[in-house]
Amino acid sequence: MPDRVTLFRPPAWAQDVLLAVFITVMQVQGTVVRNSGEPEAVLRPLSDLGNLGYLLLIAGGAVLVLRRRWPVAVFAVTALASMVYYTLDFPDGPGWLGLFVALYTLTARGDGRRSLVMAVVGIAALAAVWLIAATDIEPPAAVGWVYFRIGAAGMSAALGESVRSRRVIAEEALERAELAERSREDEARARVDEERLRIAREVHDTVAHAIAIINVQAGVTAHVLDKRPEQARQTLEAIEQTSSRALQEMRAILGVLRDDNDGRLPPPGLGQVDELTARAREAGLDVELETTSPPPPVPSAVGSAVYRILQESITNVIRHVGPTRVAVALNYGPDAVEVRVTNDGPRADGDTDKAARGADRADAEFAGTDTRGHGIVGMRERCQLLGGDFDAGPLPGGGFAVTARLPLAPAATVKV
Repeated sequence: MPDRVTLFRPPAWAQDVLLAVFITVMQVQGTVVRNSGEPEAVLRPLSDLGNLGYLLLIAGGAVLVLRRRWPVAVFAVTALASMVYYTLDFPDGPGWLGLFVALYTLTARGDGRRSLVMAVVGIAALAAVWLIAATDIEPPAAVGWVYFRIGAAGMSAALGESVRSRRVIAEEALERAELAERSREDEARARVDEERLRIAREVHDTVAHAIAIINVQAGVTAHVLDKRPEQARQTLEAIEQTSSRALQEMRAILGVLRDDNDGRLPPPGLGQVDELTARAREAGLDVELETTSPPPPVPSAVGSAVYRILQESITNVIRHVGPTRVAVALNYGPDAVEVRVTNDGPRADGDTDKAARGADRADAEFAGTDTRGHGIVGMRERCQLLGGDFDAGPLPGGGFAVTARLPLAPAATVKV
């Protein structure tokens, strides 16, 4: 029903034309009817002075056509017409309707303080003229109409200011709602970006680790295929298992993007450390794991970060050093967990698996000459996001060490 009313509502200019016609007719007709029984000797007839009374009543109503466009000018015209009308002792009547509408429009469409000042000044001037013109009014009781005009003028200005204030409050409320909506959209967009970054990290860690192991096993296969076919079969099976596990983990990670119910699997954590070291042994590393048994409860974000740091450290050893001895230590304290991964560096005996991969470039990139690779940067970022400490560098006697210390109370804003 409200939509139908709005649909047939005339435009603003048409409303003002209809209002101006109505006010003009009411002012002229109302004044004529009200004073039809009064003797002409008491009151000046409207037709006097060249029908000036009619002209003033018509002007005070017709000018309302422009009330929305020039409210100050319309108020000035209606106020001036009223002053002239009553100063010349034309008969009283509803000739003040146009003035009250102009006052209402002035404050309703004004800017608050300035429009109110103009209205107050205008009403004061009108009151003075009206009271002076009514000094010799007959009968004396008719002076009550003067006070009525003053009070009605003040009420018209107050009503317009009330409407303006309500409109301003509504606009401010709408702006606040729009700002809140934009803030919610920005927050949602930031959460999406954080989730994309998390997924990108997970995919990078998973793929990099699997490819590094597959690369080692493929090199071993190419080297022993003709001489030791049974060992080649074992390495091919290891490649198959590694790639299958990597695909399963990637499906679990990327499934978040397709699952409307967000039924994501938990990220890998400390419970998968044994499996990770087992895969590293299959890739040719001599891994020794030392950990607190049983480990205390650890937040999932910290557990996932420890797993990824350990995974990236082992991947770097496989990629840049080759088969060697790796020591992994997990120490659980009352307020933090520390993971330390050390390797002895490349073996001096020229291991066949390493030779098969053509890795005679040794560990220059990882074990001392360049510690700015993406793997170390990623591990450091994970520690910093959780408020932890990270250190990576070569050991004095050879090899490389990665140490990370993560507090058991990570920042609430971190998502891993």
